[in-house]
Amino acid sequence: MYAYIFGKITEIKPSYVVVENNGIGYLIISPNPYSYHENDEVQIFTHHYVREDINNLYGFKSLESKELFIRLIGVSGIGPKSALSILATDQIHETILAIEESNVKYLMKFPGIGLKSAQQIILDLKGKLVEADEELIPTHKNDVEDALNALGYSKTEIRKVMKKLDHDQPVETMIKQALQMLIK
Repeated sequence: MYAYIFGKITEIKPSYVVVENNGIGYLIISPNPYSYHENDEVQIFTHHYVREDINNLYGFKSLESKELFIRLIGVSGIGPKSALSILATDQIHETILAIEESNVKYLMKFPGIGLKSAQQIILDLKGKLVEADEELIPTHKNDVEDALNALGYSKTEIRKVMKKLDHDQPVETMIKQALQMLIK
């Protein structure tokens, strides 16, 4: 319904901000309202969430955050409150990486996310966030990681090297680059 709202922040509360646009104040629930400042002109990407007893407008600093929120609330057992707790840290790339790597412990650190919820998030979203964050998780990333793992390198070593690689290269070239970094 609303893709975004551009306006001036007129009020900041613990769970929401009010954005004034053309004389109308929009109450927008935000993962981290205190990241905004009063009287700032902002563009907030919004999602209108409507259920039987809920009619809320949620807002995010980036389109990427909004898209992840929409994906998260689509997971069985994850509501807007839990999804906001995940997005409050503003570490979108780390969250996507945790889902792709099946890192249950990372997801469980958020309020309202227990073991079953974390597992459900991974089950529902793993492999589906790749197109949302192609730079971080390229399609051939797993091939390179598998090759390095087969050569005996630890996950920690592999993760550090993967961040430094040129992901536009073919798998073979990426493996050579990784080995050169790991041998040093």
